[in-house]
Amino acid sequence: MMTTPEQQSPTPEQQSPGSTCWPDGKTTAFVLTVAFEAELSILSAAPDAVDRAKSLSVGQYGATRGVDRLLAELKRSGTRASWFIPGRNLEAYPRQLEAVVAAGHELANMGWALEDFGSLDLAGQLESILRAQEAFHDRLGFRPEGFRVGRGSYAHGLPAALADQGFSWSSSWHGDDIPHFHARDAHRLVEIPRHHELDDFPYFVFNLDPPIPKGSPRIASTREVLRNWIIEFEAYRAEGLCFVLTVHPEIIATRAGSGCCASSWTM
Repeated sequence: MMTTPEQQSPTPEQQSPGSTCWPDGKTTAFVLTVAFEAELSILSAAPDAVDRAKSLSVGQYGATRGVDRLLAELKRSGTRASWFIPGRNLEAYPRQLEAVVAAGHELANMGWALEDFGSLDLAGQLESILRAQEAFHDRLGFRPEGFRVGRGSYAHGLPAALADQGFSWSSSWHGDDIPHFHARDAHRLVEIPRHHELDDFPYFVFNLDPPIPKGSPRIASTREVLRNWIIEFEAYRAEGLCFVLTVHPEIIATRAGSGCCASSWTM
């Protein structure tokens, strides 16, 4: 499949200098990211579920239990994370937002309401992102510098537009194992690549009706998922790469799941 210029892999000159030389003598990088989507994860996949309270409650678990449980595990292990929060959730869950801020974690932009960016043009994508930026500014007095697309893909020109709006990094694409500058963007926006196998969503997400994901979903063993992540981390460490783990309060933060997940960021 042909790619657009912004989808091409970066050349060595486009990568950050010494991109695999980590500071302070470290041999690898571990980036823990939390996507606080709550019921937006359901609505994004099945918009007609808007009046289905039982289905929405699957995502709302992240607000009622998941955020507090993850914060407790992070505090216990002395771990800081980058929390991607859609702007709509800043308004819907102010207590949870205040708890994340009080715990000293980084906040990052995830658009307004987890819209499918694949259905939006550049102007529509920017509208969602900037609406969320203003919500961050209104509630917290600052605008985040990091961004992740929650669903869909970037429109042509979005990396440059993000840099123009003051963003310095993104964590949305999958084309490498180390941070790099976006191609053809004058070294202004750093991409921190992530991978599906290092995300709790494909292992654990499940809703019966409407079916999410569509097809034949299953709920994996937490121990086996932890084992997968440990094996992956050992491989990343052996090559000095950047390991980016993504978890969701509404998915991983069951009582057993959060404890098992915490083992992955203390390995």
